[in-house]
Amino acid sequence: MTLVEHLQELRRRVIISLVAIVIGAIIGFIWYQNTPPGIMPLGEIIRRPYCNIPAEFRADFTNDGTCRLLATGPFEMFMLRFKIGALAGLVLASPVWLYQIWAFITPGLHKNEKRYTFTFVTLAVLLFVAGALLAYFVLDKGLYVLLTIGGEVQVGGLTGHSYYSFLIGLVLIFGVSFELPLIVIMLNIAGLLRYEHVKDKRRGIIVGLFIFAAFMTPGQDPLSMVVLGTSMCLLVELAFQFCRFNDKRKHRERPEWMDVGDEEASSPVGRAQPVGAASPIHASGPVGAAGSTGGTPRASAIARPEPIAPARPVSPPAGNQPAPRTDTPPAYGAGMFDDVL
Repeated sequence: MTLVEHLQELRRRVIISLVAIVIGAIIGFIWYQNTPPGIMPLGEIIRRPYCNIPAEFRADFTNDGTCRLLATGPFEMFMLRFKIGALAGLVLASPVWLYQIWAFITPGLHKNEKRYTFTFVTLAVLLFVAGALLAYFVLDKGLYVLLTIGGEVQVGGLTGHSYYSFLIGLVLIFGVSFELPLIVIMLNIAGLLRYEHVKDKRRGIIVGLFIFAAFMTPGQDPLSMVVLGTSMCLLVELAFQFCRFNDKRKHRERPEWMDVGDEEASSPVGRAQPVGAASPIHASGPVGAAGSTGGTPRASAIARPEPIAPARPVSPPAGNQPAPRTDTPPAYGAGMFDDVL
């Protein structure tokens, strides 16, 4: 394909992905409040962690005990519903746009690269979903802890904007953080990271993961930090064990000279093995004979070419005898060029 054809294919796949996302966003916008019987509305699913808090620890804006979030702007409710619908559309349309990405890059990959790419994309989606579900569970439990601290002197009355922003940020942070072990595995398969490089650095890695969790969690609450840090440590440890198994399978051993200090000498080099004697070359047979001698096949000799007979002189036709030729040129003398002069 030419460059123009590649760009046309890319445009077609982007348009298909955008149409699927728009259709999914429309479904999510409707699902936010209106659903068939037996299916919980999307807004109710998102609001449930807040509504699970006891009524005495959250503000009542309706005077009838109904769980509601507070809106402080005229367009806030519409924009929140639009954002949640767009996010739901992105998730619902993920099989379509992931397939379009896969179909665009597949023709340029080898067979083993296609297999690895499909495996990594599948694992990436599963890890992101697992992180998002864990974030929802953490919000369900952690929000109770956050809003009940100091409940004797204050009541939690959250706005829809602050609550949804906190929820979306927590889901994205957990989902993206769960991709870290997959990156470690990819580096190990590519040969850029070995188990020997990280097996003695676990303490520093654990401290770094917890520092990352403390800074990246939206609420900076201890529960979210502990859950995110612990989960990342477990997943990274699983990735390290995969690196250990993969290195053993490929027989990647640490060379002896890498463990020798700069001021130390390595072990002496062993004596080289003697080179074996060369096998004898059998003499060829006589010219014109064919066969084998001593078990070694002998090529048949080339026959002597027949001699070429000398050419016979061609006699001239009768009645037109040419003058006889002499091999000696005539002698030059006086009077030879008188007729010319």
